[in-house]
Amino acid sequence: MSERVIGPRSGLQWVSLGDSGSSCPAARSTVAAFRSWAESFLTQPSEDLGRDGPVCPYVRPSMRRDLLWLAQVPAAEPQPLWLHAIIEDALEVYPELPTGNGNSTSVLRALITVFPNLTDLSLIDEMHVEFKTRFVERGAMLGQFYPGCDQPGLWNKDFRPLDAPMPMLVVRSMMTTDFPFLLDRPEWMNAYVRKFAPGLPAHVRAVMVGRLTARPDNWVPAYREQPQDAQSLS
Repeated sequence: MSERVIGPRSGLQWVSLGDSGSSCPAARSTVAAFRSWAESFLTQPSEDLGRDGPVCPYVRPSMRRDLLWLAQVPAAEPQPLWLHAIIEDALEVYPELPTGNGNSTSVLRALITVFPNLTDLSLIDEMHVEFKTRFVERGAMLGQFYPGCDQPGLWNKDFRPLDAPMPMLVVRSMMTTDFPFLLDRPEWMNAYVRKFAPGLPAHVRAVMVGRLTARPDNWVPAYREQPQDAQSLS
């Protein structure tokens, strides 16, 4: 399996987390910081989470199967054109990542772009807003993580699962549990239904999406019975 992928526009290299030993010292430090956060927070339960199990149920199996890919953008103020090129590359590279032991593990893949020295954290939110639709249309999710991110958890609105020690943009596969994060816009819900109910005729899909986005309160109690956290990293 290839241990690194290179963005054709940006030249940025995403390295398999299992290949961190060959990275430069700065990148090794970023990988070590990510591992520490993943092992001490993402893979652990939390009393504030609002459900049983780890904060993200997918990170541990992703790490075990070597399906996490990480790149470091060292610039404190990355040029806008380069930043856009990086996200464009992530959109193109993610579907081509190796799937480990067959397609059954493809949903565990995650492409993590870390900005350890970023001075303007608002850029993370801006890139998330600008590119989310394009990732959703391809059946993927783009997540924003950074110190102080105030996005609430699904089960406990006082929990902050995206508050991370480093600024990151994370690409992962869309899960069925992402339902509540796609209700705001019909095109997102259409992409969700298209992925998980591909046999539905287009006109039926349109009716479903219209009703779901018009009355979001109807699904919340039933949805919260699900055991997985929709704000998972991967």
